[in-house]
Amino acid sequence: MTPERNRKPTLSPPGAANLRPSGTTPLVSAISKAIRQIPRGRVSTYGAVAKAAGYPRCARHVARVLKQVDGLPWQRVLGSGGRISLRGELAMEQRFLLEAEGVRFKGKRADMKAYEHGFQRTEASGKSRGKVPGKQRVPRK
Repeated sequence: MTPERNRKPTLSPPGAANLRPSGTTPLVSAISKAIRQIPRGRVSTYGAVAKAAGYPRCARHVARVLKQVDGLPWQRVLGSGGRISLRGELAMEQRFLLEAEGVRFKGKRADMKAYEHGFQRTEASGKSRGKVPGKQRVPRK
């Protein structure tokens, strides 16, 4: 056999984006799904992605998922206020990729009023985690 036949394909099969790999946690798959929802020419923040995935206050995990999962549109996720959080060449590459998609900047920040992606509010993102449905908190006396 030739080496080309034994090589793994670099592209995933159609529909693979919807499947959760066996070693992936629900947090990673939810954040990955939220990042994939950001369309070309739009941007979002780490905090907004975390909230849309159903994990508010987990913005740092979004950065970890971007490093961990290949094939995500990483350039579309920005820091608060539309700033590029990366440093050095990666920051320049991110800005170049976003400008190629049509995103415009005001100084060092993306124009969030014009280009911010608004996530659809789903049942999963509307709930807060850790509460039992149907139970209400009773204040202590």
